[in-house]
Amino acid sequence: MKILTAAQTRAADAFTIAQEPISSLDLMERASWALVQWLKQRYSAAVPVFVFCGPGNNGGDGLAAARLLHQDGYDVQVFLIETGQSASADFTQNLQRLPSAIAVNRLQRLEDLPPGLPPQALVLDGLFGSGLSRPLEGLYAQVVTYLNQQPATILSIDIPSGLFADAPTPSGSAVIQADVTLTFERPKLAFLMPHSGGYAGEWHVLPIGLHEDFLNQVESPYQVLLPEAFQTILRPRSKFSHKGTFGHALLVGGSYGKMGAITMSAHAALRAGVGLLTVQVPQSGYSILQTTVPEAMVLTDDHERHLSQFPEDLTKYQCLGIGPGFGQAEDTRLALESLFRQKLPPLVLDADALNLLAADRLLRQQLPPDSILTPHPKEFERLTGPASDDFHRLQLLQNFCSEHACYVILKGAHSCIGTPSGEFYFNTTGNPGMATGGSGDVLTGILTGLRAQGYSPLEACQLGVYLHGLAGDLAAEAVGEDSLIASDLYNYLGAAFLQIRHS
Repeated sequence: MKILTAAQTRAADAFTIAQEPISSLDLMERASWALVQWLKQRYSAAVPVFVFCGPGNNGGDGLAAARLLHQDGYDVQVFLIETGQSASADFTQNLQRLPSAIAVNRLQRLEDLPPGLPPQALVLDGLFGSGLSRPLEGLYAQVVTYLNQQPATILSIDIPSGLFADAPTPSGSAVIQADVTLTFERPKLAFLMPHSGGYAGEWHVLPIGLHEDFLNQVESPYQVLLPEAFQTILRPRSKFSHKGTFGHALLVGGSYGKMGAITMSAHAALRAGVGLLTVQVPQSGYSILQTTVPEAMVLTDDHERHLSQFPEDLTKYQCLGIGPGFGQAEDTRLALESLFRQKLPPLVLDADALNLLAADRLLRQQLPPDSILTPHPKEFERLTGPASDDFHRLQLLQNFCSEHACYVILKGAHSCIGTPSGEFYFNTTGNPGMATGGSGDVLTGILTGLRAQGYSPLEACQLGVYLHGLAGDLAAEAVGEDSLIASDLYNYLGAAFLQIRHS
């Protein structure tokens, strides 16, 4: 699903109005109807509804929703913020359509607000939409602060008021802290960013029938991964396939006290479907791997406690995953430097392999094309330098992927896949329970296993992050987010595959 900018969304509205054709007022009615249908499925008419409207089209959506809810028996009150700002034509018409039975409160100063809202109430935030380009001030900012202090549930229409859709919202700005955001047709890029996404709460995309010709033709570097995409990416298994059909992967990692990391990666690679797996560890890890991952073959380094070499013959492997528990010893760094001078199978790099790259610019320049890197934000900034904000980080991601012809999975709540061609793909699976040690090691194993099976780097990244998050979601359903640990992820990986195949 393409992510559109605020300007592109306005263009999509205009195209739909012209080509369908439909009036802007009727398109607003369609959006409000979709919002109300969603609400009616989750909130009974016993819930009082307070609708706060600004003078623009976002306020017009709120007024239309208020009328439709009233028609369905909801107790609705409307609050209009009046600061002398001119109202949009569609807002004015929807205000005229309001039945006289709906109480309309006109707010011209902070004292006009009610003393408090009941905790069981639902607030519809229709103050400002996605076209906002400057921080809220004056009465608008005061109303936002007031609403954020109320115990009621806040539902934002399209986007939380005060939040910028396509740019960093200035620090300290007044922004609605929504419990739920119902956005129209496409999510906003801000919902997927670490610092702004929290304002949206739980967000849902409501289709409102914007014209498919426009949506198909419009260009956007940003996309959200949806479940249906994996029906074509995930390959069927032939009846006559054998273990050689699904590739031979090599995982290299582990150091004294960190053998758990490479062990989890090995389990994940196997659960991801690789045909054969070899793991190279320091000598102190031999018994651990042979005992805990009996399906894997084990090579041992000459060194007892850390890695100091790679196998001489890498031609038998279809993917090489490096990093979990790797360590940053000097002879480990020298081994990685020597490795990059060889002809290599596809690479997946994580953890200390990334830290060694970050510390050596010349080593970064030797990074083989189509490598997959999986940094968390701090590891990423060691590679690129600090980002001033989330949107700047995306620019750094684009620059890095282009310069090194590589794929980078920037891990987070909505892990973002950066590509050499400048496209970004945001993941939609996963949950806070995955914020636990070892989750990244599992992802490395999944990616290594998929890449060894012949998936392209982009397919491996897309399928890998989606499966990783989906396994986390299935694990959280079983054990809860609080108790989720990294081994749950590979234990539920099979269930994640089944859900994709049978959906």
